[in-house]
Amino acid sequence: MRGITVLLFLLLAFIGHSLAKDVLSTPAGDPRISIHEGFVDERMCTSCHADQAAAFWKSHHAKAMALADDGAVRGDFNNSSFEHDGVVTTFTRRDGRFFVGTEAADGGQAEFEIKYTFGYEPLQQYLADIGGGRLQALDIAWDTASRQWFWLGDGTPAKPGSTYHWTGPFYRWNRTCIDCHSTDPRAKFQPRTNEYKSTYVATSIGCQSCHGPGAKHVALAQSADVLSPMTDRGLPKVEGSTCFACHARRTRLLDGYQPGNPFLDYFSPALLRQGLYFPDGQILDEVFEYGSFQQSKMARAGVTCLDCHRPHDAGLKVDGNALCTQCHTETKPERFVDQDPSGLFDTPAHTHHQAGSTGAQCANCHMPERTYMKVDPRRDHSFVIPRPDLSATLGTPNACTSCHIGRTNDWAAETMDKWYGAQWRKRPLIAHAFAGAANGDQAALEALRALVSDKDQAGIVRGSAIAAMSEIGGVDVSADIRTAAADTDPLVRLGAAEAAGNIPPEQRLNAIGDLVGDETRAVRVAAANALASIPPDLFGDRRGNLEAAVADLRAYVETNADVAETQSNYGFFLFARQRTAEAEAAFRRSIFLDPTLETMHINLAEFYRATGRNDKSEQTYAEAIRMAPEQADLRYGHALSLVRKQALTEAIMELEEAVRLDPKSSRYKTTFAVALDSAGRTEDALDRLDGWAAGGDADIMGLALQYSLKLRRLPEALKHAENLARLRPEDREISDLIGQLKQAISGK
Repeated sequence: MRGITVLLFLLLAFIGHSLAKDVLSTPAGDPRISIHEGFVDERMCTSCHADQAAAFWKSHHAKAMALADDGAVRGDFNNSSFEHDGVVTTFTRRDGRFFVGTEAADGGQAEFEIKYTFGYEPLQQYLADIGGGRLQALDIAWDTASRQWFWLGDGTPAKPGSTYHWTGPFYRWNRTCIDCHSTDPRAKFQPRTNEYKSTYVATSIGCQSCHGPGAKHVALAQSADVLSPMTDRGLPKVEGSTCFACHARRTRLLDGYQPGNPFLDYFSPALLRQGLYFPDGQILDEVFEYGSFQQSKMARAGVTCLDCHRPHDAGLKVDGNALCTQCHTETKPERFVDQDPSGLFDTPAHTHHQAGSTGAQCANCHMPERTYMKVDPRRDHSFVIPRPDLSATLGTPNACTSCHIGRTNDWAAETMDKWYGAQWRKRPLIAHAFAGAANGDQAALEALRALVSDKDQAGIVRGSAIAAMSEIGGVDVSADIRTAAADTDPLVRLGAAEAAGNIPPEQRLNAIGDLVGDETRAVRVAAANALASIPPDLFGDRRGNLEAAVADLRAYVETNADVAETQSNYGFFLFARQRTAEAEAAFRRSIFLDPTLETMHINLAEFYRATGRNDKSEQTYAEAIRMAPEQADLRYGHALSLVRKQALTEAIMELEEAVRLDPKSSRYKTTFAVALDSAGRTEDALDRLDGWAAGGDADIMGLALQYSLKLRRLPEALKHAENLARLRPEDREISDLIGQLKQAISGK
């Protein structure tokens, strides 16, 4: 019987391969392909699953990355050229190979061979090999709709060889992109040589990217009785976390993620931070789908990606509003226990737009698009209800005015009042709480506290709220963090662990000490980082958990051995644990990885300051300035190091440069004025402050008032006091001072 089974399997394999031999073929010419342990050649999958493979080949996933050949390259490489900001890039082809001539890391013009395509549509990027195993994504991409080249950047182009130049770390495939465009990709960074030996099972995303390593499955299939169903498939169940591994803004904690593994054991997702999300939770920066979907009622009701998307070609299961009315029916579907999505929604009575029109589409109102990479529109997955009233006050987007170009937010809000009454304005919101937190408004504290304690809110909202609470200055939230640290939702505990880094060190152990033994790796790593300065002896019977959590943190650092920011942050951790030699090595390693990232130099210089080595601190700043003379923060840090060396004249020159480079920084301006005063140049300081005070900054006005009084220039002092009083009408001291100044002036 066994012989017959094997014979039948081989026959099926032959037939299947003949039907789908071109569906998932693996190019033999790709030197990075390596069949990792537990995996099989992707062509094995097509031999039995030809229909699924054929469907998958239609997807963008299947074309996520490919060897650059005539079939894959979509851009114009027929001696075309593109210019932006004085940089001319040429695209040519010779003997079936593709080349780009453009600005190299040294600033000169050079030619590079394009090895791979990256993505398929609406844009396609190209990967060039620049040596050392590095594949760099060119920052000029091909717009597949308009069929033209375009530059992906914004503003002023980065300097050659710097972080955000196309030759720098940000555009490095091995570091930034590798996780999600190939099958089981492994960066294999070599710290000693600063090179990569990256490999993957298949060039692009393949079956095993979502189903996991297939060797066991193939072995079971080969040994199975063909007349009996396979009860053990040898593959994990495909579920939402499989998608989130790539469709999330996250930090990688550990290599080797495979489908079926807990998402939060391998990745730490970004919470709803300012700059990533709007205050109401809508997507702002490129955050992908995880963070917005986690906010939705759908996620909390058990809806997953596969309820809406077909598993193999990733297209929508149903066209138009029928996709939504799978669940949003007139009667409540049985699958939903705690949620009731029933109602009549696909009707003009609800949409107030003509049936079938653009405005009547559910997705256009509840999943508004935002464009990334200049040509790639992506939908928000938090399924928000349009709130034009918030757009007017908080600057959040809304679908109404995004569609009705030229109409105002007030018009949209009034129209909604006519359609739905005014009750929609009273729906509970997260926006005001997060907007207040972003402005440091202590009045937002109670609103955030209410979000943390509201179990009906999504975990990512509650975790983000406790993190935001900790960032409001002058507020003791230790008890709130301790409560959040005991929550059943891992995202709330993650928020608590991150929040603990913002409270005094002596309060952290009591607040989150138990989290070093948390069941979730992301929480343990965040807790270990926040508790770095706590002596291990104080952990008592939790010390074993602490050391295990620190081991998790070290694994995270090793996983990101080529990321300068990670190494520098590890330097702070080591310094907090009083391991100064190792901390210095970590800070230096970060500079080695990315010498043009000024923050890495600042961190090393401040480490030297904290360890009493002022000369080294000043030297580090000076070296960094020689590489990046136009960075205001380097000039400012250097000035402070010169002050510590009592070189006040040189410090004043650096502070003046910092102000010139960043004229919006009140901190630079006030420090510059204080330095002038310290040098006996108070009049110069006041003259500068007089000019800056028109900007309405209270700190500058206050200092101008102080120096006016010092110089007995009373009319100027009165002017600054009155301006300051308009900003601080409740300040009785200023009111009293104004009275005294008026009396003194009139008395003369």
